[in-house]
Parts: sequence; structure tokens; C-alpha cells
Amino acid sequence: MLTDVFAQYGLFLLKVVTIVIAIALVIGFAAAAGRKGAQDGLEVENLNKKFRDLGATLKKSVLGKADARKELKALKKQQKAEAKQGSGKPRSFVVDFKGDLKASAVPSLREEVSAVLDVATPGDEVLLRLENPGGLVHEHGLAASQLVRIREAGIPLIVCVDKVAASGGYLMACVANRIVAAPFAILGSIGVLAQIPNFNRLLDSHGVNVEQITAGKYKRTVTMFGENSDEDRAKLREELEDVHLLFKGAVANYRPDLDLEKVATGEHWYGTRALELGLADELKTSDEYLRQRAEERDLYRITFNIKQPLQKRLMTSVDGALDRAADSRWRRWFESRLPR
Repeated sequence: MLTDVFAQYGLFLLKVVTIVIAIALVIGFAAAAGRKGAQDGLEVENLNKKFRDLGATLKKSVLGKADARKELKALKKQQKAEAKQGSGKPRSFVVDFKGDLKASAVPSLREEVSAVLDVATPGDEVLLRLENPGGLVHEHGLAASQLVRIREAGIPLIVCVDKVAASGGYLMACVANRIVAAPFAILGSIGVLAQIPNFNRLLDSHGVNVEQITAGKYKRTVTMFGENSDEDRAKLREELEDVHLLFKGAVANYRPDLDLEKVATGEHWYGTRALELGLADELKTSDEYLRQRAEERDLYRITFNIKQPLQKRLMTSVDGALDRAADSRWRRWFESRLPR
């Protein structure tokens, strides 16, 4: 009997400790989310200075004290002169875009593009580091439209792809005046996909009948729960073909030399092959490209942070986790098609 009392007491303590830890984790997460969202607005980072500082730190460690002091003195003199008079070099504005199914970085991209267009001159350029496997058509169409604003303003646009710009990602990339891709970056996938599970037979076997009432012949075609007809499937295929035509039209508009019959098949290619097909213009990583540009231009990394209320940030975190899970499934499916 006494043993049972101690066991129950120990179980009670374990529950209390668990609850306290859970509350502490929630409070810590909320505090971290608050700190993360505290900054709101545009951030500008001088990448030339960043590169010089990195080099100076290494030189300080590997050079003798006298040489290190000499290097540091020369660096400070150069930075002081540039701060007072400017370097006189043309500018490159560097923007990062990491895509997901919903292209959720578009609100920040919109503000970053607006800020750049307020100060950029024809001698400047915008360099977009893009990582985007694609997703929803209208979301990625809006993302591409933000880049069109740069082209229409007469500002050269360069897109660097280190990993992937496929499907909606390539819809964004093709807007650029020049596409720079890493040798093993994935480009292309100029196609449209719709994949919908259907539970009609499962529901029917359990005696569940789904009623769907619409006004308008094509208000709803293929459905998850109702019975789909050949006419429904044909209509969905027609809609996909229409979107595909729009996709090909956009690509042809900005890359008129492409053989669309060859590349608009939904296939994707690695950087080297993409260069041969005309989907890219140059093989380089973004790091290599930026280092080269830093020798002749001033590089400024532009980031716009959007502050959100704590409740919305928490909900966004949950929504983002679900999106990442869906995106992970999409990536696994995408990668399963890659050669082994």
C-alpha cells in the first residue's frame, strides 16, 4: 500500500514537472518570437565591407603583427575615404528569395523591389539569389510580376540559382536579363500539375453520400469527395493546358531564343545541361559571382522585415510548419524523379 502511495506521488510530480517545462517552453518560444519580430522595416548590408572584414580577420590571424597592422591601417583608410566621398562605383542591389508552395516571401519582395526602384539608376543592377521549387500558380505569378517591375524600369536584373528554380521558380527566373546557375542547380520544369485524391469509393463503401450543388456548369469539376466524370477530368485538363500556355508565353517573352517544344515539357535539367538548352546564361555559384562583382561594383544586400503581432506570428509558425510538411512531401516526390 505504501509503495502505491509513493508511486502515485512520483507520477504526480512527474506530471507537474512536465506541465512546468511545457509552460516554460511556450513562454520561451513566445519571447523568441517577440524578439524575432521586433525589427520592422528595411535593412541594408554593405557586402563589400563584409567581404573586406572577413579577409581582414583571416589576415590578422595568419600574418605577422607588423603586416597585419599595415593591412588594417590601409583598410581603415580606404573605408574612411569611401564613407566621405563614396567609391564612385556603380551599385548592385542584392535580394534573396526562398520560395515555398505559397511563395510566402512575396510581401517582403514587394517592399524590397519598391525600395530599390526608388533609388536605382540605369547604371545600377538588381541581383536576385533565388531558391524556389515552385508551387501555386497565382502566388508565383505575383512573385514574377514583382521582378517584371524591375525590367520595366530599365534596371538590369540578374538571377543567381544555386540549388533550384523549377516550375514557378523558373517563371520568376526567366524574367531576368541574365540567369547564372551553379553546375548542379535544377532549372526548368516548365509545366503544370494538379494532383487530387478522391475518397468517393471509400465514403460510398461506408454508406456516406456526398451532396454537391453548384450554380454554373464548371463551378466545380474534379472533386475530392464526389464522383468524377470523364467530362470533369477533361475540363480540368483543359484548364491546366491553358495555364501551361500562359507559362510558355511568359518564358517565350523573356527568353525568345528558347526552343519551347524542347524545354516546355515539364522536365528539369541540371545547370550544365540547362546552359546548353538556353535555360541559363552562365555557370557560376552566387558566391563566385558576387565576389567578382564586388571588385567593380558596390554591393548592397536589401532585406525587408515585416513585423507581425505575436498571435499572428504563432499562427504563422503553425501554418508554416504545415506548409513545410507539404513542401517536404512535394520535394520527396520531385527528388524521386531524379536519376540515381
